[in-house]
Amino acid sequence: MGESRGAELLWGSRGKTARPQRLALTVDRIADAAIEVADAEGMAAVSMQHVAAQLEVTKMALYRHVASKAELVAVMIESAVGEPPDLTTVPGGWRPRLVRWADLMRAAWDRHPWLPAATTGERLTGPREVGWTESAVAALADTGLDGSERMDAVFLLSGHIRNTQSAATAGTQPWTAEKHLRDILRDHSHRFPALLEAEGSTNGSARDNGWSFGLERILDGLAVLIDSRR
Repeated sequence: MGESRGAELLWGSRGKTARPQRLALTVDRIADAAIEVADAEGMAAVSMQHVAAQLEVTKMALYRHVASKAELVAVMIESAVGEPPDLTTVPGGWRPRLVRWADLMRAAWDRHPWLPAATTGERLTGPREVGWTESAVAALADTGLDGSERMDAVFLLSGHIRNTQSAATAGTQPWTAEKHLRDILRDHSHRFPALLEAEGSTNGSARDNGWSFGLERILDGLAVLIDSRR
């Protein structure tokens, strides 16, 4: 997409219409329709033609507002991530604020399972998405971490959310979900003794693909570093 045009699309007025006779068709309406398609059928199903059909307009009508599939995906992301959270009202300092931030981002990605894949690589980002990073980095203010460390901490948290998001991890630990595979593993116990012992000693605890465990260990590590700076 053209960089200047794309920036205006995300950072300018979202309510503008290309022509007076198309006042009912806005970028936000287009984004909402595309999100509906992606949520129901996956990102591969999103096309200008499909979204136009959802809105009962022609594909050319869409092109007056978003010039390409890349622009369409950009406005989808900007709408789907929602407004960044205000963490200043969360009591207890940096740690509960980052927990709140991570929980909210994970919830947004669970609502829209296509978001993790769509938010990778070089692309144009909008004020809402940038605002999420701003919110998390600001939560680490006055911790003694320098700017690079605060940015790296947020990058690490984002990666953990991405890696444990339900769609991304589906099927990666089949022995915990599918009985017939667990039975097969037991039949070959001589090859997988450590795995079977670990799986059998969870005491029925809920499995969340490492979400809670990983989040706490990341925050524990940050706490050690922050304490060392004080």
